[in-house]
Amino acid sequence: MRTYEQYWERRFGSEGMIWGTEPSPTAWKARELFLPHNVRTVFVPGAGYGRNTKAFSREFIVEGVELSETAVKLASEWDPDSEIRCGSALDDREPDEFCDAVYCYDLLHLFLEPERRKLVAACLNRLRPGGFLYFTGFSDEDPCNGRGESLEPGTYRYKEGKYAHFFSEKDWAAHFSGTDILETGTLHESLNGAAEGKHDYILRTMFARKKG
Repeated sequence: MRTYEQYWERRFGSEGMIWGTEPSPTAWKARELFLPHNVRTVFVPGAGYGRNTKAFSREFIVEGVELSETAVKLASEWDPDSEIRCGSALDDREPDEFCDAVYCYDLLHLFLEPERRKLVAACLNRLRPGGFLYFTGFSDEDPCNGRGESLEPGTYRYKEGKYAHFFSEKDWAAHFSGTDILETGTLHESLNGAAEGKHDYILRTMFARKKG
């Protein structure tokens, strides 16, 4: 098991539902954006223990993937209406069925540039033509930007085995250059982790449509 997988398995194993049970405000926002477009199926990469999938599973058919087996087990109890399985968000194999929308919360900034491009491409690969993407990621306006060892422009290692990328507005849009960008924004979000306490973040958001 790679260090990255070990990190999350260890965290979910020791902390359980790390960020509580209330979905991110961005999940409710994405839900409201998806509904007018006749979305029926939503795919959630990095679904964790189902905190955000629960915002979608009453209206949509929801599938997700998550590296941590412990998180998947928690998700089966917390959000049994969603189908979350063990797997990598970077898996770009042809899906059995295409989905109408993808919701990807705070995952893209956890990778170096080649894997970030691969993640976006893998999500697009799962979408039907004209399907929708809603992504969030750390903004370069976040006060943690620049802390730690620089690994590449905008990306810093802040602890062993853990790094984050902070997106400028131009960089954020460039990651979705193969889509029709419908709406972008920034927001402040607070998370109250079981072990880390309260943290405030500045996120960028992206709502886009797959071409075709």
